Amino acid sequence: MAKTSTAKISKPKLPKAVPAPKAPKIAARWKALVIVESPTKAKTIRKFLPPEYHVEACVGHIRDLPASAKEIPEKYKKEKWASLGIDVEHDFSPLYIIPAGKLKVIKHLKDCMDQAEELILATDEDREGESISHHLVEVLKPKIPTKRMVFHEITKGAIREALENFREIDYKLVQAQESRRILDRLFGYSLSPLLWTKIAYGLSAGRVQSVATRLIVEKEEHRLRFKQGIYCGLLAGLNSPKGELEGKLTKMGEKRIATGKDFDELTGKIQEGKEVYLLLKKEADELSADLKTKTWKVSEVTEKPLTRRSSPPFITSTLQQEANRKLGLSSRDAMRVAQGLYEKGFITYMRTDSVNLSQEAITGARTQVETLYGKDYLSDGPRQFTSKIKGAQEAHEAIRPAGPICPTPQSTGLSGIELALYDLIWKRTVATQMADAKQLSVSITIEVGNNEFQSTGTRIVFPGFLRAYVEGSDDVDAALEEREVILPDVKAGDILKLADLKVTEHETKPPARYTEASIIQTLEKEGIGRPSTYASIISTIIDRGYVRRMGNALVPTFTAFAVVKLLKKHFSGLIDLQFTAGMEETLDEIAGGTKPYLQFLKEFYSDKTHGLKAQIASQEKKIDPDDSRMISLENFPDVEFRIGKFGPYFLSRNKKDNTEIRASIPEDIAPADLKSETIDQLIQQKKDGPPNLGVDPKTGMKVYLMNGRYGPYLQLGESEDADVKPKAKVKKKKGEVAPPPAPEVPKVKRSVLPKGVNPQALTFEAALGYLSLPRTLGVDEGGLTYKAGLGRFGPYIVKSGPGLEKPEYRSLKVPDDVLSVDFSRAKEIFLEERVRGKGRGKREALRVVGEHPIEKKPIEIFNGPYGIYCKCGKINASIPKEIKPEDLTLEKAIELIEARRR
Repeated sequence: MAKTSTAKISKPKLPKAVPAPKAPKIAARWKALVIVESPTKAKTIRKFLPPEYHVEACVGHIRDLPASAKEIPEKYKKEKWASLGIDVEHDFSPLYIIPAGKLKVIKHLKDCMDQAEELILATDEDREGESISHHLVEVLKPKIPTKRMVFHEITKGAIREALENFREIDYKLVQAQESRRILDRLFGYSLSPLLWTKIAYGLSAGRVQSVATRLIVEKEEHRLRFKQGIYCGLLAGLNSPKGELEGKLTKMGEKRIATGKDFDELTGKIQEGKEVYLLLKKEADELSADLKTKTWKVSEVTEKPLTRRSSPPFITSTLQQEANRKLGLSSRDAMRVAQGLYEKGFITYMRTDSVNLSQEAITGARTQVETLYGKDYLSDGPRQFTSKIKGAQEAHEAIRPAGPICPTPQSTGLSGIELALYDLIWKRTVATQMADAKQLSVSITIEVGNNEFQSTGTRIVFPGFLRAYVEGSDDVDAALEEREVILPDVKAGDILKLADLKVTEHETKPPARYTEASIIQTLEKEGIGRPSTYASIISTIIDRGYVRRMGNALVPTFTAFAVVKLLKKHFSGLIDLQFTAGMEETLDEIAGGTKPYLQFLKEFYSDKTHGLKAQIASQEKKIDPDDSRMISLENFPDVEFRIGKFGPYFLSRNKKDNTEIRASIPEDIAPADLKSETIDQLIQQKKDGPPNLGVDPKTGMKVYLMNGRYGPYLQLGESEDADVKPKAKVKKKKGEVAPPPAPEVPKVKRSVLPKGVNPQALTFEAALGYLSLPRTLGVDEGGLTYKAGLGRFGPYIVKSGPGLEKPEYRSLKVPDDVLSVDFSRAKEIFLEERVRGKGRGKREALRVVGEHPIEKKPIEIFNGPYGIYCKCGKINASIPKEIKPEDLTLEKAIELIEARRR
């Protein structure tokens, strides 16, 4: 059973140095035991420490609040506060438990500590790392001198310097982290049960995640209210003796031609008070015909010099944004790759909100600029930046290449996504010490009749920092060329020849949905959350089903609409942007020691008027579950959208005959993309029933193509057939003739459709084939039976029988087809696996990630029938879809294994 403890958020009385016994029974084996968070970090730091220093990894947090009711110790289960894991009646003391999977880790660390003269805690220098060090002291209870060691990069110089500058644990940071943890637990564990009873089980609320969800929902509501506007323009192709140019119609008489920015998004019309001319198709055609006979003359040429300065070096949020825009990485993946680069010693610490660069970094970057590009490309002097973010810790440093020389990407030996991210960081860092880019903006105004056309261009006078850092480009020279629009050298009074004149038609676009980059930018601007939390915020709202990705956009679900509606109606203050930002500032004040943490928690939770507990007690009975599950969309006044047990659906009422139709809403339809035609189609499908593909000749039952929450599927028989119950068996009397057996009860059978199969092109024969799966392919000479089937994760083949402890599966890949694969091909597929592996029944590992630091067993990656997974001993753990096998780090693999063990 997990060990437990309750603790107040106060500074433990930890001695600066507890002397070792004068006469130890066993001589110390090492001068010091150094504890870090991850095996990768341990491996890197070992290279820079003296041999008498022994490094071990605690593999993240070693204790935490209980994750579920089963983890709460028996003696606390009857306490009123037990479900929170926080004793709100006694100074908000947290109930800490040590997960079963961490007991081996702790025992191992204690055994190592017994062989060391002193303990060095070398966890990360942020609040999370400080908290881990605190918990290590609380659990390990060291009786040897204990020191805190911090560094912002894992290089020889940084580690040597850290060894000369130990400090104590910063309990202000510990309190700030624990206050944040307790605050989030109180918020989530108090409001989430309310969502379960009022909307649907399994939903959750969070202090920051609910605000992020609100922003995304409100953006979708904006798109729902959007009304499209239509306008036209003219585009002229012109020739001069010195070259070609294009001109756009900008004025008719004294009025500017309307463009998209002049429209009101809520009406689709020109904004009130705008003095512009709306050109429509008919008039544009007439004007085009008229202008073809006119003289085109240059009336003015203006040149304007432009200067562009490089952006500040990366902080956590800007790195996540750029990695999303340029590399297509999610914020979670960006941080995972950055964590690996830091722990391998390639970059500085990746959780920071400071844009400060050390003098060493500036010198290294400037040396690289001079070496690679020449002195002309250096900025006039060393360039520093100041953060505009509230609560930024300027004592920390920006994300940059580690070490004094700022090594080029080509010299690192990195590859794949690690190289791409390092390259991004290197370019951004080097660009900070480069000269400004000089550009010349040229505008040519052309008169034709009473109308005015304009042609604009840009010429790069000096590329400056753009030579190193062109956004989103690998080919710098090509990218610089694309940035230039060179216009011919014309002068006022020159006559141009019309080559072509086109009418252009335009439609205004609804406001763009948030991407991961833009939502992080908004959260940062509003002061909501902190750099280290953005990745987990976005991951949480996606994992909880509030948001899904559509390409690069974040799209809210109907469930998110319902949750935000309830919270805004009954707890508006709790998801108010200013209120949430204010809490972040208070947590920063706690970290700085200027705000008592206990006073803050009492105000937030226990205040009898405005506290969270009082608000829930006041509002709970006012919340109507039926109303909470209902969503109204402006574009559909006669349709009720609701959240049901199996997902979103709608009710459409016919006022004429007072009937209503209920139909599920497919999950791939975004609320703002829902059209009247789609609703009508779903209603008609519901009226007509599912398409009947034919009658199965074996059972006489109909085959239907159904449409469910997760897409189309096949069904054999009608659901009502399954309600027929067999007659009870009658005991036969002696001498009686046994009655004939009761007819077999028809059973409804369903089958998913493989990915890539178009439901509209599905043949009846193929449908029968999918419904007949699994099918037996044959039996080999050893008595093993081979079958082909279709499961949740796609088509597969399986063999089972003598000599196998359990069935063995293989996924079927294109061009193999589950309906046509035969016995010989199935044996070939298993033989291929056998040849690559080490023998029959042994699946070949795709990759060995590394050795588990405690188990001392390899962690390997395999491709199984249900997807990619990692394995350590007898423990298997699925790998999330967003993580590629080649990108899985050892620390992440350990985390997955330990979570599975727990």
